[in-house]
Amino acid sequence: MTTRIEPFKAIAISELAHRLKAEGKPVIHMEFGQPSTGAPKAAIEAAHRVLDSDAMSYWESAPLRARIAAQYHEAYGLEVAPERVILTAGASPALLLSMLAGFEAGDRIAMARPGYVAYRNTSRAIHLEPVEIDCGPETRYQLSAQMIAEMDPAPAGILIASPANPTGTILPPEELAAIAEVCKARGIRIISDEIYHGIAYGKPTPSVLEFDDEAFIVNSFSKYYSMVGWRLGWVIAPADKADTVRAYRGNLFLSPPSLSQHAALAAMDCREELEAHVETYRANRAALLEALPRMGLSSIAPPDGAFYIWADISHLTDNSLAFCERLLRDTFVATAPGLDFDPVNGHRFMRFSFAVSTPEVKEAISRMEPWFAALRSS
Repeated sequence: MTTRIEPFKAIAISELAHRLKAEGKPVIHMEFGQPSTGAPKAAIEAAHRVLDSDAMSYWESAPLRARIAAQYHEAYGLEVAPERVILTAGASPALLLSMLAGFEAGDRIAMARPGYVAYRNTSRAIHLEPVEIDCGPETRYQLSAQMIAEMDPAPAGILIASPANPTGTILPPEELAAIAEVCKARGIRIISDEIYHGIAYGKPTPSVLEFDDEAFIVNSFSKYYSMVGWRLGWVIAPADKADTVRAYRGNLFLSPPSLSQHAALAAMDCREELEAHVETYRANRAALLEALPRMGLSSIAPPDGAFYIWADISHLTDNSLAFCERLLRDTFVATAPGLDFDPVNGHRFMRFSFAVSTPEVKEAISRMEPWFAALRSS
């Protein structure tokens, strides 16, 4: 079992995009999944107040933990003890801590392919064995209860994401319940990445905690709360694992940023502003869903949530990295090659992020339409 991990292919695209932008080119960044908006106004105001009055230190905010716990009651009807909430410096440490606390070296962790690149790479880095299951449109690019039931031997754990990256697909409540039931019966631990909760377009986004109180939940302020650079996330740990997660966090990371915790507490009450961001994503999604088929990209994952569209480009290329680089050089629109998310089939897929502004999405479409038309006619 190797601990070697691969770099993000999208980073190469992004580096080129930034070089082109430095040369004065009008680059539109649709390669990374980060909101183009900043933190809510009240969060920034809270940060300014704290900077003027508090030297800050290693700290975990009890009020923020309590507010996050309350959010699980408001959103899902769940009673979560604040002691089970462990604050982290983003979702990436939250994922790492969940894996360290939930599993032992050599354990097998099943996950969907395509999926977020850090799932398999973080697993490998800590001597877990990622087992990537090829998931296509028949299961909405998600693991299914049937797939998990048929795995022989059963893995020690599964990692699910709903809404998912790169596809934006959501596991319906009945399938999520069935997955939890199979996992309980087979002694499989669940890690659920719920970082895109709050960003959905008509479908419910249940938490795995509604069906399995022993699951690890990973979340962050980066996506819905638009606080990417503040580096703040959390784990909801099973009651018997919370102290273990906290011990790992203390040794590996000490504590999350103090300033971010003050700002995040204010951000949680900025629903009107945050929901306006979701409406922007909704408009961007609609514009792309209308335009992409005109470009010949009609085989796409259904983007139920998050802010991504996963598109099949196999009729145009068998090298998504070179394809995305060519698109960027010709149109100055940066996108993500599918290889990051699927090392087997990703050479024939690409991902669009529509977390930018609506004018930027419309401008990107106006540039890409003639480009794709010329490509198809050549």
